[in-house]
Amino acid sequence: MEEDHQEGEILTLFEQVRVNGTLTPATLSADGKLRWTDRGERCLTVEKEVLGFSIEGSLIRVKALVERESGLYCGGSRGVRVRKDFVFEPLSEESQRLWCGKLQECIDSYDRPKKLFIIVNPYGGKKSASKIFDEEVKPLLVAAGIQYTVQETQYRLHAKEISHSLDLTKYDGIVCVSGDGILVEVVNGLLQREDWASAIKMPLGIVSAGTGNGMIKSLLDSVDDPCSVSNAMLAIIRGHKRPLDVATVLQGETRFFSVLMLAWGLVADIDIESEKYRWMGSSRLEFYGILRVIRLRKYNGRVSFVPAPGYEAYGEKIDQSNGCTSNLHVLHQNQQDTVKVLHHGYRGPEICLEDLEWRTIDGPFVSVWLHNVPWGSEDTMAAPNAKFSDGYLDLIIIRDCPKSSLLVSMMKMNDGSYVKSPFVLYLKVKAFILEPGQRAGDPTKGGIIDSDGEVLARGEGTYKFEQSELMTYGPLQITVDQGLATLFAPR
Repeated sequence: MEEDHQEGEILTLFEQVRVNGTLTPATLSADGKLRWTDRGERCLTVEKEVLGFSIEGSLIRVKALVERESGLYCGGSRGVRVRKDFVFEPLSEESQRLWCGKLQECIDSYDRPKKLFIIVNPYGGKKSASKIFDEEVKPLLVAAGIQYTVQETQYRLHAKEISHSLDLTKYDGIVCVSGDGILVEVVNGLLQREDWASAIKMPLGIVSAGTGNGMIKSLLDSVDDPCSVSNAMLAIIRGHKRPLDVATVLQGETRFFSVLMLAWGLVADIDIESEKYRWMGSSRLEFYGILRVIRLRKYNGRVSFVPAPGYEAYGEKIDQSNGCTSNLHVLHQNQQDTVKVLHHGYRGPEICLEDLEWRTIDGPFVSVWLHNVPWGSEDTMAAPNAKFSDGYLDLIIIRDCPKSSLLVSMMKMNDGSYVKSPFVLYLKVKAFILEPGQRAGDPTKGGIIDSDGEVLARGEGTYKFEQSELMTYGPLQITVDQGLATLFAPR
C-alpha cells in the first residue's frame, strides 16, 4: 500500500513484520529507505547500505554494510562500515512475495554491476591481496549477488596483457585488488586494443591492497570516507561512476598512459631508489626521503607547459617561431607525424600541440611532479587542488629550497599544506614537455623519470640504470584526454 509518512515520504510498503524476531511496523519508501521500530526507529538506505537479500523459508535475510558509529539511524556520522544481516519475517507468503518484489525492484533501479572481472596482484605492497580478496572482497560480492571471475597476476605487465585480450562483453567492470600499478596496466591494455574507444569506457574499480593506493584514497576522500576495503567495495557494488582524465606520455613512437602522476627529481628518486629498502614497508619512503634531503640533488633541465586559465603568468613565454629556444619546435614537427600514425583507427583523440600558448621554466630543479588526482598515496596529498576530470594536470615544482625548509615541507605532505611553501610552485597545465638534464655539479649522472610507480627512463649513473626501460632519458611530452576513462566511485 502507499501512503504519506514522515514529512511527506511516499511509501511503497507499510506492514507489520517480525524483524530479528520482534513484531514491528515496517516501511519501504519510494526513495529506498527501509524503516522499522526496535528500541527506537531504525533505518537502512537501500542504495547506500543494502548489498542484497536472500529468501530462507519464510524469512528474508537483508544483507547490509552499515556504519559502525551511526548505529542504524539514517544520516548517522561517518565511520568504519561492518557487515550486518537483518532478518525480516512477513506474516504471510503473499506479504513475503510483495516485500521481495519491492526490494528487488528498488535494487534493480540502481545501475549496479552484475558480473565483474577481478584482477588480484599477490605480489604488491605487503603481499596481502589474495588474503584481502578471500576474506573481505569475496564475501561482499557474494552478499551482493554479483558474479565474478578472478585471476591473479603472475608477472609484471600481466594485467596489461589480460585487459588487452579480455572479452569485455561478458563483464560490467574490471576490479583491481592491488595498488595503483595494476590499474595503470589495465588502462594501458585497454587503450592499446583495436576497439580502444569502447574498451576504455569499461568501468574500473580499485580495492586498496598495495603500497601507495593513491587513486582509491583520492576517490574515497572526495566524499570524506575512510580508505578501507569495505568502503572501496561498497563504491563498486553501488555502481556509481565518474570520469577520469588520462595523460599520454609520448616520446617518438613510444607512448605510456598515466592516470596518477609523473615525477622527476626528488620524488622520483625517493619512489624508485627506496625499493632497496622494500623490507621496511611503506616507512621506506620516509626513511629514504630524509636521506635524499640530506644529500640533496638538483637537476639541470627545462619544463615547458600550456597553462590552465588563471596560470598564464607563470614561466616565460616561448617564441615558437624560434626553434632554437628549446626542443619544443622539434617535438612539434616530429610528434605530429607520430600522432597521426598512432591515431589512424587505433588510439584516442588526436593530440594537437599547435596554436597553444606555451611557457617555459629553466632549472636546475630539486623536483618536478605532475599529478592527476589529489593523493599520491594514502598519506601523501600531493596535489590538493587536483580534480578527477577537469582536463588539467597539477604541476608542482621545487627549484631551490633550503634543506631545513624542504624537510618541513615533506612533513606537511599528509594534508597538502606543503604547497603553501614559498619554495613550491603550484599550477595547472593542459600539456607539458620535460627536457631532463644531468645532475647539477655532476654532469656524468642523470635522473629517473617515474610515472605511476613505473620507471619510464633512467639517466646514466642512476639506480639500476643498466636496465632497459620504455623510454630514453630525453625530452618527452604529456597531454591530457579529459574524462577518457571511467571509475566506480562513491556517490
